Amino acid sequence: MTVLVTGFGPFGTEVVNPSGQVAESLAGTELSGERVEGVVLPVSTGRVATLVVEALERFRPRLVLTLGLAAGRSAPALERVAINVRDFPIPDVDGEQPGGGPVVESGPDAYLTDLPIKAVLGAWIDQQIPGYISNTAGTYLCNQVFYLASHHGRIHRTRVGLIHLPSTPEAAAVSHRSGERPVPTMDLGLLERAVRLAVQVSLRHEGTDIGLPAGSLC
Repeated sequence: MTVLVTGFGPFGTEVVNPSGQVAESLAGTELSGERVEGVVLPVSTGRVATLVVEALERFRPRLVLTLGLAAGRSAPALERVAINVRDFPIPDVDGEQPGGGPVVESGPDAYLTDLPIKAVLGAWIDQQIPGYISNTAGTYLCNQVFYLASHHGRIHRTRVGLIHLPSTPEAAAVSHRSGERPVPTMDLGLLERAVRLAVQVSLRHEGTDIGLPAGSLC
């Protein structure tokens, strides 16, 4: 069986994208007895739909973990829900900027993650890795890929989730503009540890998620 980890390439002012770096680093490794395939996707709304389906058909993964960069967040965020909306705050790398259309025509409004996100969060806490559960994956490419993988993964009963990663010091330094406040960062090695652990917990966890309180007031 296979695990598919996807990340993204550069976009906008983000010349270095840690999500793509982690996906590349994990490609060809083995976690909990499963081979990991890593795919770096372009930040292109027109191209990812085909690429996600092709990856699912090629690898037939047991688990798909999509990764994305969320510069400004202070720690890895386990996303709870993918919504059927493309409403881009900035253009993608092809200059496209949808203003509110669906990811999949006639698709459901949303998909909840298949991953045991609270069990993953508990494992992070045990390993002293900061992180949290997020209730918004945004409306940009990260959400689009999360939704696409969830939608098409239903065919093969593939489990799907998304983790948003903060910037690394390298990525933040490259994209930082003079006069702006630097964004929070985490070391790339620590981000990779968090992703590895998320995959391992998701592969071995059975049944319902644990009852760890991790909600938000707003």
